[in-house]
Amino acid sequence: MENLETRVRQRLSAGDPDTAATLAIREMGPEVLGYLRAVLRDETDASDAFSLFAESTWRGLPGFRSEASLRTWLYRVAWSAALRLVRDPYRARRELLPTSAASRLAASVFASTAQRAEEERTAVQELRARLTPEEQSLLVLRLDRELSWREVAEVLAEEDAPKLDEAALRKRFERVKEKLGRLAREAGLLS
Repeated sequence: MENLETRVRQRLSAGDPDTAATLAIREMGPEVLGYLRAVLRDETDASDAFSLFAESTWRGLPGFRSEASLRTWLYRVAWSAALRLVRDPYRARRELLPTSAASRLAASVFASTAQRAEEERTAVQELRARLTPEEQSLLVLRLDRELSWREVAEVLAEEDAPKLDEAALRKRFERVKEKLGRLAREAGLLS
């Protein structure tokens, strides 16, 4: 069976952008939605960003120039949708509630191995939740989605801006890892 990118290009070449967009969204949609969930850490926000992603893919796919892989291009569209949502003036005015001390204390009381594993998983999620969307995106794209540094640079580049330097991204990635390490030590997860 032909890969998705080949089938999408064939549909575009045949003048059928609607079918091309349908293929791309149906087949890459679950993976992209998982990425948006990881980056935005909120089901409603991920759903809203996914809707923006789908609309942008539908409108933008006829202009896909194959300068990057289709997968990379779709992640870039998703990242742009996430940024539009995060930078929305309404969202900027919303107040986020801090994690309660009682919740943190309750999580630390679990004694069994299974409970400890769940506690650690939750703590890691909380640590990742303290990262910015840009830092989250960098981690998810590189670690969870296993994109190359070149692909990550293409996804995270701002509209109408030059492609990000891969070495600078690797350095930023190292700083994010250091930040996570520091947060983990402060939370008592690392010695």
